[in-house]
Amino acid sequence: MLQTEFVKNLHSNYERILLEEMPQERRYQYCMLSRGGIKGLLPCSLRYLNGRAYLYYDITSLQNVQQCFQKRKISREWMKDFVWSFKQIRQELERFLLNAGNILWYPGQIYQDLEDNVFSFFYVPYYEGDNGFRDLLEFLIEYMDYEDEVLVECVYKMYEQYERNGDTYLQHHFFEDARMLEKEETGICGQEGQKKATAPCTEDVKEDIYEQLGREAEDNDVGERKGFLAFFENRRHKNRKRKADYRQELQISMEGFAVAEELDYESRENEDFGKTVYIEEPQEKKKVVRRLYSSEGRVLAKLEDVLTIGKKKEEVDLVLEDASISRMHARITREGEDYFLEDINSTNGTFKNGLRLQPYEKKRLQEEDEIMLGKVGLTFR
Repeated sequence: MLQTEFVKNLHSNYERILLEEMPQERRYQYCMLSRGGIKGLLPCSLRYLNGRAYLYYDITSLQNVQQCFQKRKISREWMKDFVWSFKQIRQELERFLLNAGNILWYPGQIYQDLEDNVFSFFYVPYYEGDNGFRDLLEFLIEYMDYEDEVLVECVYKMYEQYERNGDTYLQHHFFEDARMLEKEETGICGQEGQKKATAPCTEDVKEDIYEQLGREAEDNDVGERKGFLAFFENRRHKNRKRKADYRQELQISMEGFAVAEELDYESRENEDFGKTVYIEEPQEKKKVVRRLYSSEGRVLAKLEDVLTIGKKKEEVDLVLEDASISRMHARITREGEDYFLEDINSTNGTFKNGLRLQPYEKKRLQEEDEIMLGKVGLTFR
């Protein structure tokens, strides 16, 4: 398993990988990687620190894919851009006689420029471990737009084929299956030929559609049906688990409330039988509402579970129009009763009481903490 961490110097952000063995710098792949200029690969340099070797990948002004879809769905257009970048990087690697199997496909190691939607990839010379493509497919399953039937079918087929054929599938048939994305767009709840469903697609309706698709697949190929139902059973299982977790949380939240004690109706000897008993209810704990204030004392945001801050309107919850703010700059998340500040690979940095956070580092916030995002000052109260 690769050991990665984020580091920052004065002008750049890096994600670095610790190499298990000392590299042979003169070998071809290391020479080509350090030479740079390969379109689609993150710029990389080999460095030594305290007797250990690291690969430093420059991720300045980029966001990893895992961070981009915390609050939105993966669309077919995004998938098309990704497939195009995938094809381009494979062609580039073939041109330079580099092994495409050394690309890392983990969602946290795929970076995207949010301005032009260009993707950049990790290349690890002579890497023989898991490349993470299965993790990427599971990520797509979790966050893709289930209103788009074509997208669902395409990702399903990719998942099934990769399960059967492994990395061989990436070399020969991946791009053939990706052509499905060029079909006319239909909503999974709509009629054929319609571009968008006119009514929202509920989970119950989706369940019926998936079962119907499974029955249709059964008429064509029993094996395909089993694969299809197994694919979506994971989604249904997660939905059931969420509901079960909700019920469990509800039960836990009800603990401490008074419940009437069972009475023995056959016994009349108890002199208290039939009397009304006053049951004192515990006082509810008052929920503390936290807010972000500007340097002038103006309320900028009321904090809920997640607040993403930046200047790209489509990606963030709180837009700050300042040149020092990155498109996705920082995030505040709630965990229980605590709030945490996280830098999400900003260019000009995120500071808590004057101390700079490393990229993707999280720090717990306390009342009256001063936050600096680039040159913009905020206060947590």
